[in-house]
Amino acid sequence: MTAVTTATAQFHNFSQVRAVPQIVGADLEVPVKGGNLVGYANLDYAASAPCLAPVSEAISAALPAYSSVHRGAGYASQLTTARYEQARHTVRAFVGARPGDAAVFTRNTTDATNLLAHCLPKGTTVVVFETEHHASLLPWDNVVRLAAPAFPGEAVRAADEALSAVEGSKLLVVTAASNVTGELWPIAALAHIAHRHGARIFVDAAQLVPHRPLNITALDLDYVAFSGHKIYAPFGAGVLVGRSDWLTEAEPYLRGGGASKAVGPDVEWCADAEQRHEAGTPNVLGAIALAAACDALSATGWTPLLAEEERLLARLRAGLAGVEGVRELGLWGPEHPRVGIVSFVVEGRTAREVAEALSAEYGIGVRDGKFCAHPFVNHLLDGVSTTGCEDGTASAVRASIGIGTTEEHVDRLITALRELASRR
Repeated sequence: MTAVTTATAQFHNFSQVRAVPQIVGADLEVPVKGGNLVGYANLDYAASAPCLAPVSEAISAALPAYSSVHRGAGYASQLTTARYEQARHTVRAFVGARPGDAAVFTRNTTDATNLLAHCLPKGTTVVVFETEHHASLLPWDNVVRLAAPAFPGEAVRAADEALSAVEGSKLLVVTAASNVTGELWPIAALAHIAHRHGARIFVDAAQLVPHRPLNITALDLDYVAFSGHKIYAPFGAGVLVGRSDWLTEAEPYLRGGGASKAVGPDVEWCADAEQRHEAGTPNVLGAIALAAACDALSATGWTPLLAEEERLLARLRAGLAGVEGVRELGLWGPEHPRVGIVSFVVEGRTAREVAEALSAEYGIGVRDGKFCAHPFVNHLLDGVSTTGCEDGTASAVRASIGIGTTEEHVDRLITALRELASRR
């Protein structure tokens, strides 16, 4: 075994030494009204998750030998290249990629989705639901937009009808878990429908992979994308994983060093899908962090993570249901499976007022607004009072949980909402 291989293996195992990953900043204290400090109740994981300790350790291990990748002959460059490519292998394995699938590192899910949009065969029609995050809603040129379905079976039926009406190359775009309601979408059934019509399917997995395992081979998905900052690796990397043919046949997403094989009067671009679309110096540390997070979650095992999330989510939703004037938002009913994301409105108060009060008085972090899913949130909030809303449209509050969330955080939010609702 070479020195580079040995060092890479030692680095790769860094995130496997902890059975239960810890959060960096779990002991953070924040100021509240009156000048006191309280432990921060972070209930904003759906926006950006905190860093896992194994991820931080992996970055610390990589920094001393950090160097350029792919084209350097020095030991540090060779070691960094090995770590970067090992990260790619780890991410592929994490999502159950097929042999030959590409894994192109990007900045985030939005960047990954725009990369795929750039690589679509000319004339491809994209079928997408209005319930998508803007990252999956906006990058496409030739679009058929479907209304929010009333139940999962209607989503499958609507996709079936839309795809059957389209000729030529076509792509179905869908989220795996809603960033607004946390509800899980029937991606396996939608993949089956897409393939029956000769279409491909792209799944935005940004909100799924921090909460649930994903296997694109078993689900027969063509492309998935997700972000490091949603999966406890906030170092500016994301990834597009999927079939390589569309990627290798497209012009490079970025033109520059690394994507070009030979440059003279004409340019010969790299045939490899990953090199072809990763021009310039990549975010090596971001890729290493992303892989370390994947390793840490895999090493922990999904059973304890799922059990704890389900317990806390049930406690949160039951608590919200018991607060007068609070209404949880949902598309498919309260019993539909979901990840640890809940959006709600408080009667008589704007979402911004609620979020600011939770932060200033209780040390609780939540998100307010439309969560980069304006058409969907507008659909869910149809009929909600807009009194006091600055832009004349209603918005919502979102609480989201993850590793590091405690019962005390959930209970503090419920107590705070009960107190705020009583101040009318």
